[in-house]
Order: sequence, then structure tokens, then C-alpha cells
Amino acid sequence: MQTINPRIESSWKMILNEEFQQPYFAQLKAFLVTEKSKHRVFPPGEEIFAAFDLTPFENVKVVILGQDPYHGYGQAHGLCFSVKAGTALPPSLINIYKELETDLGIPRPTHGNLTPWAKQGVLLLNTVLTVRENTADSHKNKGWEQFTDKIIDLVSTKRNNVVFVLWGNNAKTKSSLIDINRHCILTAAHPSPLSASRGFFGCNHFSKINKYLTSNNIAPINWHL
Repeated sequence: MQTINPRIESSWKMILNEEFQQPYFAQLKAFLVTEKSKHRVFPPGEEIFAAFDLTPFENVKVVILGQDPYHGYGQAHGLCFSVKAGTALPPSLINIYKELETDLGIPRPTHGNLTPWAKQGVLLLNTVLTVRENTADSHKNKGWEQFTDKIIDLVSTKRNNVVFVLWGNNAKTKSSLIDINRHCILTAAHPSPLSASRGFFGCNHFSKINKYLTSNNIAPINWHL
């Protein structure tokens, strides 16, 4: 079998080494090579594993689950819900900022780069890590879900007192992978404009995250951007 060694932060590389050698991952890599020969794929290759590079395994305090990356040019950079500074704020992120302001009184940021959260231990994880330009869900059921399910399982079994934030029905299906006796699960509607008014606004997840972390003697997240 061909050895596959993606460029990824060292602690994740160690814990995921066996996963990278699985047949499905080789098939996923082959799919991506073919896709890139025919289409533009986001995020750029060097940013596919940005969430892991910014949040080493031993630093994970919070896991926020997204679905697949933004599919517009220049948006996705490897962190769910995040866009680089200078990029127009996507609607879901605008609603996240609205909830942040309502919950903690933090003024809405003028940019969409969530890297400061990631550096504090917030793993901003999409369940699918790549997408074809302008085609949502185009890399669904190609292997990424198996990979990211393994990520959730590893955090659940090898870490303690992590807050898993599941927004929307797709994310909520992952609750079965999480040990509720060791971790905190927060669920709400997705922040998309299609659903935010049906249970995302008013969820107060940002304050709830910090309350849980503090109660377990873990430094809270500074949500200011």
C-alpha cells in the first residue's frame, strides 16, 4: 500500500498515522487529484488541514462542527465558518457574530477570520474538508466524513472536558460519537439565515462554553476578534 503522509501538525500526524494509511484515504486522495485536474477545489491544498495546524490535539478545548467549506472563490481557508480578512462576511458568520454580541456584548467584528479562536483551542472542523468551486456538497460521501468522524472519536476517547458545539441537523448526527460522561455537548439550529431564527439566536453558546471550561479549571476562550 502506498504510504500517505499529509502535511499536518505533528501531534495530529502522530495520532492519525494509521488513519492516513487506510484504503479509503488513498481513494479520497485519488479523487482529489482527479478533481483538481478538472475543477478548482477549495480550500487550497496547503490550507486543507489548517484547523489542525492551528489547534494541536493536546490544545483542543472546543470543537465547532461545520459541514463543507465555502465554495466561492477566496472564501475557504480551512476553518469552518471562517473567511480571511478582506473577504465579505458570509450570512452564517454574520449570524454567529449577532449571537456573540447578544450573548456576551462583544461588538460584531469587521472581518471574518476566526484564527484567534483556533489558536486558543477551538477546533473549527468541517465534516467535509474540500469542495468544488461553486458546487456545495460536491465532495460529500467521498471519504472525508469517515476521516472527520475519526477525529471526533479520538477527541472524545482521548481527551476530557471538551465542549462539542453542534449547530444544525448534520452536526447533531455526530452526537453519537461523543462520550457525554466526559464531555459537554451543545446543540442548536444552524446559523444559516434559513434556520437561525428557529433556535440558533438566543442559544447563548459562547457564554455556556466558557462557563463549562471555567467549571473544569480550564482557561476560557477570549471570543473578541
